[in-house]
Amino acid sequence: MNGSLRPPASSWRRAATVMLAAGWARPSPAASSRPPEGFRLLLLQRSGSQGFLPKAHVFPGGLESTADSSADWLRLFAPHHRPPRFGLAPARSRPASFPGLPDAPAAVADGDAAALPDDVASRICAIRETFEEAGVLLLRPRAALPAVPEVGRALAPPPGLDAWRDRVRRDPRHFLSLCAHLDCTPDIWALHDWGGWLTPFTGPSGRRYDTAFFLCCLSEPPPVYPDLTEVVSYQWSSPSEATESFISKEIWFAPPQFYEIRRLGNFASLSDLHKFCLDGASEEMERWLPITFLTADGMLELLPGDELYLEDSKFLENAMSTGKKTEEIMKEGKIFHRLVLHSRHVYNLHVTLQSKYKHVYPKTYIISKSHL
Repeated sequence: MNGSLRPPASSWRRAATVMLAAGWARPSPAASSRPPEGFRLLLLQRSGSQGFLPKAHVFPGGLESTADSSADWLRLFAPHHRPPRFGLAPARSRPASFPGLPDAPAAVADGDAAALPDDVASRICAIRETFEEAGVLLLRPRAALPAVPEVGRALAPPPGLDAWRDRVRRDPRHFLSLCAHLDCTPDIWALHDWGGWLTPFTGPSGRRYDTAFFLCCLSEPPPVYPDLTEVVSYQWSSPSEATESFISKEIWFAPPQFYEIRRLGNFASLSDLHKFCLDGASEEMERWLPITFLTADGMLELLPGDELYLEDSKFLENAMSTGKKTEEIMKEGKIFHRLVLHSRHVYNLHVTLQSKYKHVYPKTYIISKSHL
């Protein structure tokens, strides 16, 4: 493998995101033809002034900070939760889809030998960013964990929410101060490993992120307070509602968010989703780098397991390409794990392989030709 093809470590930025799924008892419109779905997902709309994914609807999350792995958290977690695992299940590896991808070590302050493990720091990052962007506090009072894992509940926002949020945004270390003030710890136990996505190559100056994805089940939707800086609006949507809004051009998703929403469409209720997370707690996590494949008239994003996916470090910094049209490429293949991007609001998802471990992949989803 040619080491010169690897991007420098500084070009891969660690991030974390959490998909908040909340129980939903409100009835659907009587005229709706959709099957009933027992949970909704929190979707945040990014400001149009943001440099990355402007105006996109995303899950809460953002970049990791050294503050997220600071040893100062140890005092807050004590005495009930101690290193190395703080009551979490054994660490789950996040293998790269092929050699040459970053190992993604946790951000550690200089000389901070007692910094938190990677997956604990990533959870704290996701929880902090959820507070910054949406005003939702995924915290737990400093007490022993319940004997049986349960569906979580967000903490009521504190007085002076905006002031605290401004402090945390200016300096992430203030999130620990907020938790200490409330005598709470980040509810890292409510965040379940879901997977990881690495930003594919889109050009020499494109931003690259190594993002851990978590899933958090809440018994009911908490109040949401967009910060009106990074996030300008929000909505709670079921997977089918989110898909319909995307197709009708009401909202826009980047491919990973679209893929995950379709994957979550496999679950009919919050309890099914929560049980799935608990049952798969010992399974290895999948961490994917999509490969961009340019055709004569369009673009595909290939995922591991697809027959065209090449585990070659060359594609860390390059796209694949062909002179054939997309339809020709699709007719030639049989083993698919890919997104076909026809336009900004038309993604076709093709999945013909079985998922690894106990995970679940989305079903094939083809948008009507009338949308093309």
